[in-house]
Amino acid sequence: MAATNIEWTEVTWNPVTGCDRVAAGCDNCYALTLAKRLKAMGAEKYQNDGDPRTSGPGFGVTVHPRALQQPFRWGGSKVIFVNSMSDLFHGKVPVSFIRDVFDVIRETPQHTYQVLTKRSLRLLRISDRLDWPTNLWMGVSVESSDVVSRIDHLRDVAARTRFLSCEPLLSALPNLDLSGIDWVIAGGESGPRARPMDPAWVADIRDQCVEADIAFFFKQWGGRTPKQHGRELDGRHWDEMPELALAR
Repeated sequence: MAATNIEWTEVTWNPVTGCDRVAAGCDNCYALTLAKRLKAMGAEKYQNDGDPRTSGPGFGVTVHPRALQQPFRWGGSKVIFVNSMSDLFHGKVPVSFIRDVFDVIRETPQHTYQVLTKRSLRLLRISDRLDWPTNLWMGVSVESSDVVSRIDHLRDVAARTRFLSCEPLLSALPNLDLSGIDWVIAGGESGPRARPMDPAWVADIRDQCVEADIAFFFKQWGGRTPKQHGRELDGRHWDEMPELALAR
């Protein structure tokens, strides 16, 4: 278990590490930079290198079967972000291992698990081969108008709770079809090469969620550091979570 500064979760769990660039949202990937540092420090999970054209040092896709036992040892009820350092639905992750992860989630119902992917098409293609635990929230990244089709893929998945992560938000997302969606996160990019986010983009997503009665969470404005410009939107924090899932 690793504590995290991600505002919408409590801890992270990485039974898979490593990834590859698939979209503009990956351009300044924090996990890619962190993996390079962890490899240099000798961290066991980050010794496999990825393709230099799409990945980098320490960021080759690697499954870690021993990590599957970790949630069984965690006390209390935790909100757990699965694979903050990878994508569970990467093509190099075997379906059998995804099933193993789902089994752990099902067998630890005291915890709530959040899985987020950019590979929504693979998610959809194999979703009927998976037994979906009720304590799993399934999300897709929707960072720009170029990738809104991911929402349609997610909508056809048999997850009890579905969410969108509009982060780093790179364009306006008008007229989203939010049917079947329980939660939306939005946030700006952080880091030395952070791309700017128009406040109007965030306000519009918030307004769409309010209109559709969907939980909305605003993570950050972004900037050189994550906390640089705070996380207030129109004078308040938006920290809503999906009630259906939390009341299960």
